[in-house]
Amino acid sequence: MSISFHNPDQYMASLRTIIAQGRKRVGLLVGAGAPAGMAHTDGTRPLIPAVAGLTDQVLTAIKPTYQVQIDGLKDDLERHDIETLLSRVRSLGGIIGKTKVHGLDGEGYKKMADAICAEIGRIVKVRLPTGPTPYSELVSWITGAPRAHAVEIFTTNYDLLFEEAFERVKAPYFDGFTGAREAFFDPASVSTDQLSPRWTRLWKVHGSLGWKANEAGEVIRTGRDDATHLIFPEHLKYDQTQKAPYSALLERLRTFLTIEDTLLISIGFSYADAHITDRVSEALDANPAASVFAFQFQNLDKETYAAELASRRSNFSVYARDKAVVSGVAADWQAPNELPTKDWGPIRKSYWSPPTGGPDGGFKLGAIEDFTRFFANSRSPQAFDAVEDSATAGPTA
Repeated sequence: MSISFHNPDQYMASLRTIIAQGRKRVGLLVGAGAPAGMAHTDGTRPLIPAVAGLTDQVLTAIKPTYQVQIDGLKDDLERHDIETLLSRVRSLGGIIGKTKVHGLDGEGYKKMADAICAEIGRIVKVRLPTGPTPYSELVSWITGAPRAHAVEIFTTNYDLLFEEAFERVKAPYFDGFTGAREAFFDPASVSTDQLSPRWTRLWKVHGSLGWKANEAGEVIRTGRDDATHLIFPEHLKYDQTQKAPYSALLERLRTFLTIEDTLLISIGFSYADAHITDRVSEALDANPAASVFAFQFQNLDKETYAAELASRRSNFSVYARDKAVVSGVAADWQAPNELPTKDWGPIRKSYWSPPTGGPDGGFKLGAIEDFTRFFANSRSPQAFDAVEDSATAGPTA
């Protein structure tokens, strides 16, 4: 029988079992949509803008000084997000010397890069709100069960929200750096699994506040919220020692997905970043036993990058608000009229709201607050006796 709909109860029951047990190797890929979906303590949103909002704020701030360069670079580039622009600015700063491009020489572009990074740092230098937050709920899930394998968090975000959430509850994590005064990056530790599973791995694949280059040109973690090394360097002539953290962390993502029976779950990530999406795609192609579940905030027709990858990789599933793509098949969500068990009602409400024609109906876990609460509550005592559905089958543990 062809699949005409996807049943959210079955998929989420299976996922709930997986994340409650602590036996499976699980990783998280967290993008800018996560803090963008959160509120400040006073209720205002977003906590940190997503890439589009960040780009607008940064460019508005530096326009009085760099209007000519911004216009010229936009004419040169197909993509105008702040990461692409900063990569080009850094490239020009490193290669053109005294030659001028759009009115600036190499030294001028280095100063422009510093201005961009300083503005990014100002915007993303926020603290977690007081009380429970999505980040604290994720940490609660991570630390709430004995684990056979460490949870690995891959994030493109520069903020220190994960670090703060772990430190609030004194939960150990490892980010690839070791040391005190000028913590240095240790690629050998990133590539192995020798630390205890209770140490969460936190991989900042685009860099982080507080990273900078020391006098030898090596990237160090300072412990301060400086903003100098934020973006994966795209141009080929970037110094190899500066490139090392980024290449090692992206390689760790690929390695993670080549391990048999591994599950990577993404939230707030659009898959528009080609250097990450390509590695995910290649790893899934090489390892059919690995899986990726992508939780997307918008309707499927707006999640074009994730949907395209799901159409090519049967082990890449997309859970959007109105539809899902599972095993390469896109279909509408449809929850049965009857609950699978009598106590399943509160659990269903955590991930499903009957569509009413408004923006809030449908599958809810693409929103960071609903997503993390589902994880934090996965070990609650309600049980689910799986019922086979002739139209769809959920993920397996």
